Parts: sequence; structure tokens; C-alpha cells
Amino acid sequence: MPGPLPQDCDVLVVGSGNAGFSAAVSAAQSGAKKVVLIDRCPETWAGGNTYFTAGAYRICHQGLPDLLPIVNNVDDSLAQKIDLDPYTEADFAGDMQRVCMGRSDAKLSKVLIGESNSAIKWLAQNGIRFQLSFNRQAYHVNGRYKFWGGLSIKTEDGGKSLIQDQIRAAQRHRVQVHWDTALIGITLSPERDGNVCVAVQHKGCDAVIKAGALILAGGGFEASPRLRCQYLGPGWDMALVRGTPFNTGACLDIAMRDISAATAGNWSGCHSVAWDANADPNSGDRVASNEYTKSGYPLGLMINVQGKRFVDEGIDLRNYTYAKFGRAILAQPESLAFQIWDSRTSGWLRSEEYREERVERITASNIEDLADECVKRGLHDREAFLGTIAEYNRAVYAHRKENPQMKWDPAVRDGLSTQSSTARLELAKSNWALPIDQGPFLAVKVTCGITFTFGGLSVDSETTQVISAATGKGVTGVYCVGEMMGGLFYSNYPGGSGLTSGAVFGRRAGRAAAQFAALSRGMHPQPKATKL
Repeated sequence: MPGPLPQDCDVLVVGSGNAGFSAAVSAAQSGAKKVVLIDRCPETWAGGNTYFTAGAYRICHQGLPDLLPIVNNVDDSLAQKIDLDPYTEADFAGDMQRVCMGRSDAKLSKVLIGESNSAIKWLAQNGIRFQLSFNRQAYHVNGRYKFWGGLSIKTEDGGKSLIQDQIRAAQRHRVQVHWDTALIGITLSPERDGNVCVAVQHKGCDAVIKAGALILAGGGFEASPRLRCQYLGPGWDMALVRGTPFNTGACLDIAMRDISAATAGNWSGCHSVAWDANADPNSGDRVASNEYTKSGYPLGLMINVQGKRFVDEGIDLRNYTYAKFGRAILAQPESLAFQIWDSRTSGWLRSEEYREERVERITASNIEDLADECVKRGLHDREAFLGTIAEYNRAVYAHRKENPQMKWDPAVRDGLSTQSSTARLELAKSNWALPIDQGPFLAVKVTCGITFTFGGLSVDSETTQVISAATGKGVTGVYCVGEMMGGLFYSNYPGGSGLTSGAVFGRRAGRAAAQFAALSRGMHPQPKATKL
């Protein structure tokens, strides 16, 4: 059990997600004798948005042999059946450049990519349990597991176990954790016994903590309908919140107000996905967690309530489209869509997202009856729905006729499309285009679920020190990581790079904060050996 709230510490961390815990453990390992982590949420909501993730980390690696030492779900026999290509720094950099429209901060991106491998191995040394992501990132094809999309590892049992492991690592390093403790103000102090005075509200009572250094990891503003409308634009108050209801942008506002923190990044951008339309609109579900995501659209079609397609479902591998297609769904009439499959591909859907216990499965033996069932659930134009699928099927068959040698392969961009010399859709499906005419048929109803926002604070890439809008220089003793850090992602992001960012920059921030706190108090930091 945590003791009373301390009045001082070497390093104070605000936020209990992956980035915050990474920073706290790093600070302790870097010699900070007293590290305190606070979060405004109760302990039952520990972990911020990290708890709701699938636990995937995008890292550079040299192929399967590089990853086997840190995963716990591959034996020698299974390893012989895995196809997992290296994912190089050039691959990662190319994905960041392409997916983020060339706008990602070059220095931050370089650090993220260059330290991705070592940071995840550091997490593994600290007791974070990793696995190869067979369920999300591999298809079993011809007796072999084919990994795809540059995303191969995840934590055991996703974000739930990641937070459990992070809490255990913090306990081993004697990090004090205090829940129900909200940041309400920051004052820079000239006193040597505490460079930063942090005002908090702890279990309803006001208090002050003097810290040698402060690390902000309090999340974005995705849980605030008002701020979503203000920054993301009209209609974003209708998005469903995928994760914690406590990420309301309060920490961002306090940093900008009290220490003139400069802002950076894509403030009108966010990570948003196809999300179960029947989910709670205001917060994630601690039991269902990430399972309300509905990411099987590359295997089928998405059709809005007016019966029309609105995205190229096969324009790229899911890892590079799922974080932006939520926005596309939000822009549709009533912010709703139906995902559609026939028997050819419905069996390829991930059970954790599409099983009957998790989602309302709309089924029918023929496509006309499926349309009728969708009408009962909000489809407005039945004939347009049927016409869209019929036109799609004709285009698919025309492409097959011209390209009989091509084979469907969900693990690569297979080129099976709707575009041929005799039939072309105005909105193509560029890959994985199979006919939808073989019953039974399946549909699910989806909307937009928002994950995290891309706008944040400007930081120094080497230390994550917050930059002042007033001076253009670093704010003494204050650092920022996680969703609060702006500049990495624009419009979209390569799947799994958010958790990697939290680990990479959290480790850097903890190290820098510990060193600064020691120097400001006339001490010399002594790095601690990692104990598992």
C-alpha cells in the first residue's frame, strides 16, 4: 500500500501509462533516489490508454533470431514454421515518411527508430512479457505463419498485462505510486531543494510536491468532447472514446498556462479506428478493452447507411490504415457504416474482435436478406447497398478474368483489385478484392472510436525537455513524453509506434530528469543495476 503523499521527491512523473512508467523506472535506474508517480484516476483505472491497447510495439529488428530471445510463445518446432523478415531502420523510416505525409519531426523520428530495438529489449529486461503477435500480425498460409506489416511483437495479453508488468517493475525500483492525485498547477522554483513546485489535488485535498524534475506523461485530449470539436473539428464530439475517460487535456492546458510550454504536432489529427457502434461512447470497457476494434475491413467492404462505399479498404496493409479510417467513418452520414464479408473471408476474422460474445453479428444466407437485416439496424438505402455490392462483384470478376495467375494472399499487398480494362470502380479496392457472393454473409455495425490525439508539447529530441514558447529554450527541469509529446505523428501513424515512442522517450526522459535533479541538488547520480 502506498504511504502518505510525499512533500518532495527527486523526480515526479504525471501519468500511469506506458510512457509514464517507463520514465519512472528509467529515472530510478539512473540514480534518482526518490521517484514518485501520480495519476488523477483511481487505481481501478490504472494505465491510462495503455491498458486498452493490443500491446503492439513497432521496432527495427534483424528478423526472427533477433526477436526470439525476448518472446515467450515460440519453441524450436514452431520457429521452423515462421516467415518473419527483418524490419530495418530504412523500412521504419520509410513507413514514417509515407504514412505521416513527410511531416514527422526528423529528429524525434530518428530517435524513435534508432532506439526502438534497444528500448523494447530494455523493457524485457525489466520484466515486460513479450510474444510474437500470431493472432494480429500473422496469417497461417500453407502451413506457415507469415508475418506482415512490419509489426511482429506484442505484450502478453495486450495492454492489461503490460500495465501489470510496468507496475511490478516500478515496485521493484521503489517508485511510489499515488492514485486519485490530479495535477492542478506547476511553478518553477529557484530553491535548490525543489526545482519544480507541483500543485496537486490528492483525494480531494490540495497539496504541493517539490520535485527536482518533473516528467509530464498525462495523455492527450481525446476524452474531452469540447476539445475534440475545438481542435479536431465539427462532429468529433460524436466519436466514441476507446480508452480512459481521464485524458481530457488538463495536463496540456496546465503546461501551456503555467510554464508557457510551446506546442507542436498535428492538433487537428488523431488516431481513430473502426469501433463497435454499440460500445459505450464515453470510455473504454476494462473487460472488453481493445476487442471493440473492428479491423477486418481489408478482407471485405465498408458501406455507409446510404449504401455506398467510402474508402479503398485494400489501399494498404491494415497497420497503415486502421488509425485513419475511423475519421473516414465519422465523416459518413450518422457516423456509421457496415462491414461486410461472405463465407470466403469471414473465417479469417480475428475471433477476439468478431466472436458472438463481443459483437452483434448480422448474418443471412443470401445478400438480400443481409440487406434487410442491416435496414433493421440503420441502413437507409437497401437498393443502393445491393447495387454497390453487385457493381463491386462485377469489377472483381473482370479483374480475375484478365489476371487469372494472381493469387489472394492477405499477408502481402497481393494486387487483386477491382480495376481492369473492362471494368473500373470510381473508388477502387486495390488489394484483397474477392467477390462477395458466397453465403452465408456477415455484417457488423461500426462507428468511429478515438484512441489518442496527435497535438502536444514541443520537446528537445535528446532529453524530451519541454520547450518554452516565451524563450524558445528548454523549460528548466520539465520533460514530456507519451501522447502529450507533439511532433511525431501527422494525419496517421504506423501501427504500434505509439507504445514504442512511450518506451523510447520515456527511457530518455527518466535518465535526463534523474541527472538534472541530482545536479540541481548538488548530488551525483549513481545508476542502479536492474533487478528482475
